Amino acid sequence: MAASGSAALVATAPENVRYVTGFRSLTATVFATPHLAVVSPRGTALVVPAIDVAPLVADGVSVDHVVCFGGFRSQRPAAPTDEARRVHELMDRRARSPADALAAALDALGAADGTIGVDEGGLTPAAWQRLAERLAPRGLAPAAERFGAARRVKGPHEIECLHRALGIAEEALDAVVQTLGRGVTEQEAMARFEAEVARHGATPRAGAIAFAAGAAIPAPWPTERALAPGDLARFDVGCAFRGYHASVARTAVLGQPDRRQDTLYGAMLAGVEAALEAIAPGVTAGRVFDAALAAARAAGAPGYERSHVGHGIGLEPYERPKLAAGDPTPLEAGEVLRVELPWHEHGVAGLGLTETVLVTRAGARVLNRSARGLVVLD
Repeated sequence: MAASGSAALVATAPENVRYVTGFRSLTATVFATPHLAVVSPRGTALVVPAIDVAPLVADGVSVDHVVCFGGFRSQRPAAPTDEARRVHELMDRRARSPADALAAALDALGAADGTIGVDEGGLTPAAWQRLAERLAPRGLAPAAERFGAARRVKGPHEIECLHRALGIAEEALDAVVQTLGRGVTEQEAMARFEAEVARHGATPRAGAIAFAAGAAIPAPWPTERALAPGDLARFDVGCAFRGYHASVARTAVLGQPDRRQDTLYGAMLAGVEAALEAIAPGVTAGRVFDAALAAARAAGAPGYERSHVGHGIGLEPYERPKLAAGDPTPLEAGEVLRVELPWHEHGVAGLGLTETVLVTRAGARVLNRSARGLVVLD
């Protein structure tokens, strides 16, 4: 922070607040209420609505200062526990507004002047203006880019959570594949996937299970379309474990694949494997893209086009870097990437294949355990 001239950094987007403090608010998923996390050379702070004081105390969230705001009230017990006492101490010191609460948090951290880097991703222009007016004479500078850059390289706990999330997604998808057959609908398959994810302690996230011509639609809702002989089934599904996301894409066919299905899937597989070979620290994202497309085209999809062949994954399902044409971003050890080559041929069919990898000094370490090949269903 000192090198950039910022006295403190303020996270506003839910993922950045969680990255800084570990706190995730249920309230924030229902109401558009500010939640702010502050990090400075002198410590950390959380600014939350009063309704979230009890959850963060119960969760044992470890920050140096908590400042709340808002009108929520709760009853005081006659014989309060230490936890109840702490909740009411914090609520008794509430600020009048989010901006006042942030000012108090910055003062507590010794950031009474200078420039404050603020993650603009979770603020409306009007909210930014209110903060700028209240925090003066401090100046505000956009800082979303800095949070995104910091989150690119994952720590051991993050990698463990990402690996576990991927394992749950793969186990759940395997359970779906084991039950697939003629007459099973997309909705039935998705319901099974989501139930399996929940059974393993993770949270399902929006995904795609689509059959036949529906598989060509990039982001379809599951329908009552039933699987029939010769149909391709495209899966692009995922979940979150302790806030960290994973997704897996695979393709199955009911019965033996025809020559074209086999050729196209082989081309996508060749592209993914070429990307995996290319990934290493210092290699640019654009070079990985070029390797993937060249291999897919040479292996049987000569006209294949894509805007990218993957991206980072973490607290959000779509993170930096983006493996896109001409992108000069060098890869770094510790990044976790989702490598993907789908095929969308509208009105005909679609294919999906992804691999999740950890970038290491030796190259790409694949985190998936499931086979990459086209799944043939009896």
